[in-house]
Amino acid sequence: MNAERDAIAKIWNWRITAFCALILLFVAIAAVSFGPISINFFKVFKTLFDLPGGASGQDRTVIIQLRLPRVILGVLVGSALATSGAVYQTVFHNPLADPYLLGAASGAGLGATIALTSSHHNLVGALPIFAFLGGVLAVFTSFIISGRFFADPNSLLLSGIAVGSFATAIQTYLQQRHSSALRPVYSWILGDLTSATWSVVGWSAIYIAIALLILFSVAKQLDGLMLSDEEAYSLGINPKKLRIIAVAAATLATATAVSASGLIGFVGIVVPHLVRGLTHRVTNRSLISIAMAGAAFLVLADLGARTLLSPAELPIGVITAFVGAPFFLVVLRNRRKAGQ
Repeated sequence: MNAERDAIAKIWNWRITAFCALILLFVAIAAVSFGPISINFFKVFKTLFDLPGGASGQDRTVIIQLRLPRVILGVLVGSALATSGAVYQTVFHNPLADPYLLGAASGAGLGATIALTSSHHNLVGALPIFAFLGGVLAVFTSFIISGRFFADPNSLLLSGIAVGSFATAIQTYLQQRHSSALRPVYSWILGDLTSATWSVVGWSAIYIAIALLILFSVAKQLDGLMLSDEEAYSLGINPKKLRIIAVAAATLATATAVSASGLIGFVGIVVPHLVRGLTHRVTNRSLISIAMAGAAFLVLADLGARTLLSPAELPIGVITAFVGAPFFLVVLRNRRKAGQ
């Protein structure tokens, strides 16, 4: 009976994953199709899959060189943030946790601010490197301060808050000292995918793919972290080691996403809750679906950012916040009701 139930669960799991893949494909092609220059949906489909009747000339250049890199970067960033958010929520037993919980956002913001306010103009081109290093160093500092590497996840959480506050204070100081750089700093903080090129897509894909493969490989064990450490050990899971692996991989994915696109909020909160609420699946059965749903969500948000005020463009962080803030309040309200 249990074997039959497991077989049915696996079938439904793959159906859900296939459904998320189809939605992502549709949203991605739509995002390539729409813009200041609209291109027929089916022509885009034929172009992307190298079928007869595809676009040529200017339309092909717009598809391949301008829109496709941006859409692929949106897929990478969205999947990274959504998956990392789901993992953080599991690790910290906190449904409101997001990928920036341990100071990754503040550290990356500080790194980007250093690059943008530096008197050496050549550092501006190295902004992604500074943001990446800032995010990684902030999380690593949180590890060091918390001590004993996850003996108590709450200690790490508090360390992350302290490190994030300290990084934000330094960032604010630098902004006040270099007021001329405020506009590019705020533009980066609100997030965008305008810097998407095949070069950016290439190096982002490497790090995000490595991080996601690690998280997918430990997905079946992640639900054990929802238990006490003693119960996890009885199931053959080393909770301390698993937390380190999960947070390290999630941090790599988040830092890469932030360095490529700036700070884009709420993806890591909205998508995991939405997918789990619709599918009623636990972490190990929904992580791939969450990644694809996060990718579709961010690509759709970027499409809105590009088209709502065309030819002007909204920061993508404004769109995700517009959707995510009310959703966050709903989750918070439901959590309070559950605790009563």
